[in-house]
This record gives sequence, C-alpha cells and structure tokens, in this order.
Amino acid sequence: MRFCLFVFFAACFLAPAVSRGNDSLQFRRMAHLVLTQGKAYDNLRVLCKEVGHRLSGSPGAAKAVQETFRMMKEMGADTVYLQECLVPHWVRGAKEEAILTAADGKPVTLNVCALGNSVGTGRTGLRAPVVEVRSFNELDALGEKGVRGKIVFYNFPMNPTHIETFRAYGEAGQFRSRGPSQAARYGAVGVMVRSLASNIDDYPHTGATTYNDSFPRIPAIAVSTRHAEWVSAELKKMQGLQLYFRTECEMLPDAVSHNVIGEIRGTEFQDEIITVGGHLDSWDLGEGAHDDGAGCVQSMEIIHIYKKLGIRPKRTIRVVMFMNEENGLRGGRKYAEVAAKENKQFIFALESDAGGFTPRAFGFSAGGPVLERLRQWLPLFKPYGVYEFQEGGGGADIGPLRPLGTLLCGLRPDSQRYFDHHHAANDTFEWVNKRELELGALNMAFLVYVVDQYGLQP
Repeated sequence: MRFCLFVFFAACFLAPAVSRGNDSLQFRRMAHLVLTQGKAYDNLRVLCKEVGHRLSGSPGAAKAVQETFRMMKEMGADTVYLQECLVPHWVRGAKEEAILTAADGKPVTLNVCALGNSVGTGRTGLRAPVVEVRSFNELDALGEKGVRGKIVFYNFPMNPTHIETFRAYGEAGQFRSRGPSQAARYGAVGVMVRSLASNIDDYPHTGATTYNDSFPRIPAIAVSTRHAEWVSAELKKMQGLQLYFRTECEMLPDAVSHNVIGEIRGTEFQDEIITVGGHLDSWDLGEGAHDDGAGCVQSMEIIHIYKKLGIRPKRTIRVVMFMNEENGLRGGRKYAEVAAKENKQFIFALESDAGGFTPRAFGFSAGGPVLERLRQWLPLFKPYGVYEFQEGGGGADIGPLRPLGTLLCGLRPDSQRYFDHHHAANDTFEWVNKRELELGALNMAFLVYVVDQYGLQP
C-alpha cells in the first residue's frame, strides 16, 4: 500500500517536470526555425513597403486583405477565409496647414495633422483666438464666456513618471477622444490637442476622436509635442493669439471590408478555439509598422511554425487579421458576433498590439488558479525574454470575446519607444528590429502551444 502511494505521488510531482523537459525541446525547435527561417520580418516589409498605410475603407486596406490572405495560404493554413464587415471610411484629404501668429506678430507654421474621424474646416480654413487648458476642470472653469468662438488647445503631456507608458497614454488619451465635444459644449469653434507622444519631437500623432452628438462637431487637429511646448510659451507672453488651421478631411459612407482568418484545425478538441491576431488597419501618416503590422506578422508566424515543424494542435487555432481597430473596432465586434453563433468554445484569445519591440511579459484577463497553472511554464519562457505572466491584459480586438467566457491575453513588449512612433509618420518598417520582432512572434507561439497542449483548466 505504501509503495502504491509512493508511486502515485511520484507520478503527480514528476509528470510536470518530464512534461516541461519535452516542452523545452519543442521550444528550442520553434526558436531555431523562427530565428533562422522566420517569415515575419519579410512579411512586414511587404505590408509596409508594397501595401503601405491601411486605413479602413482605403485601397491600402483592401490590398492588405489580399496580401495576408495569400501569406496564410502559402504558409499552409488548413483554411483561409474572409469575414465581411462594414467599416468607417474617413479620408484625410489635402495636407493640413496651421499657422500661429506669435507674440512678436510673426506667423509661424506648426506641425499638425487632423485627428481621425474629425470633420474638416473646408478649404478656407478656420481662424480664431486660441486658449490653452491642461484639464477638463480648467475648461469647465473657463466656461462659455472664456471659450465661445475660440480654438481650445489641450496641452496635457504624457506623464514621464509612469514607467509603463501605456498608463500615461491612457491618461492623456481622453483629450483626443472626448476633447472636441467637450470644447464644443462651451461654443469652441475648433480644437488643437497636444500629440500623445512620450518624447519631444516634430511629429504630430493622429488617432481617433469620438463626437458626442449632443454638441456640434468641430474640427480637431493634433500638434507635435515640440510645437505644443512653443505655443504654450507664446501664450504665456500674450493671451488671445490668433491660430489659423485648414483641414479637408471628411467621413464617407461605410465601406465593405474584411477580417482575414487562417485556421489550423484541432485533432482532438476541434470545437475549442484559440484565437490569435493583430489589427490589419493602420493610420495613414506612416506605414503602420509597429501599429499593428508587427502584431499581424507575429500572429501569422504561428501558422508557419506549426506547419513547418509538423506540429498538430489538439485545439483549433485561428489566426485573425482584424480590420478597423483604429477608428471603429468593427472587425473585432464582427468576429465576436459570429463566434457567439458558432456553438463552439472560444477558450483563449491572444493579441499583439503594442509594437514589435522586445517581449517582456504577457498580461491575462484573469488571475487565480488559471494564471497559476500557466505560470508553471514561465521558466521555459525566460530564456527567450518573457519574465512575467501578469494579471490584467487583453486587446481591443479580442475584447468583445470576453462575454463568451474567453480568457484574454496581450503580449507586452518593452514600451519605452512605442509612443515615439504611435500614429505618426515615422511608424515605418525601418524602425522595427528584426530580432525583437521575431522574439515576440516566438513567445506568442510558445504560449499558444502551451494552451493548446494542456488547456486552461486547473
């Protein structure tokens, strides 16, 4: 009896160690393939240089759908198909112009761009006094008397004391998204927002604004951080300086577009779905290299790994190129809408949408026993750059899956340089490091492999 109990307990404790040994060998096979024969970097080159920017509804977005469909087919996905969705179709129009009459009376041209989804000024442009605020409380204190007929300049820097830069971005982002409508509430005729960048440079950063239909829709622009600092200094010398800006952007009728889905069918639990992806659309100032071409090619690399190494997943793996994350989230919502009707279990979803920088961690939408179970494999990830499995995470595109009981997860690369490029003209292929990109893809493949082989049940 004692011998039987010894064998039982030995099996319980030794089985995970044996398993991790086999998994370590599998990880090494994956790593060798990705780091010597990986496809991600070349695929990113195609997305950036042959396709270019991919704003939803644009010809570039349509071409990106075709190219990623081709890529996943050539990698050997069991099935590749398109999932139709209607997306917003906003166009920037002619290059924006902005001129501030400085305190000394000289006109100075500012580096600006229209915010996504903004209405335009028309070709004649808009001229009005500019008033600076650093919070919504300051805006409320000025009220209609201090704001009516003026251009509100939201000058809220990203907080440099937040080491996790996405936290600073979240604080500052409210002025881009809600700022125009809040200013219009008090009679403002336009808005200029300090770019959401963590450094001082000359690039204006775009991004979506969201209008409140209770108030007029007024034109909105972003100004580079360097010029935001300069405008603020000029306003300290003299209040009421005149700002002129012209934007010719407009919103066209919704356009037909698609999510692109590549699938590897499971061999044992075919109706348990693991979703992994990034968003295919990008803003139109750069090439969408970090946001989110990197996440797309990292996700597709999983198909390459599984097919090249002959790994047969137990569960079905779906690699999804989501459309319209930037200014509508229509692709993510459509995927979840269809998933809710499929009578399948969407057990896990992983998104890469934080740039192609060195991987540091994964964040999960749930903690407790499930996270502790996954942490058993964390020692295998550490040699490849991932040191933490954290509670709290996911992604915008996979967020709509949460009501289905899906565990959500996001890759967390080093964030220090991300907002140098985010939504700006310098988000180009040249700023992506091949090895960093590949390490992110590799760790995503590791995580998908662990969830596929062992499931999530504690």
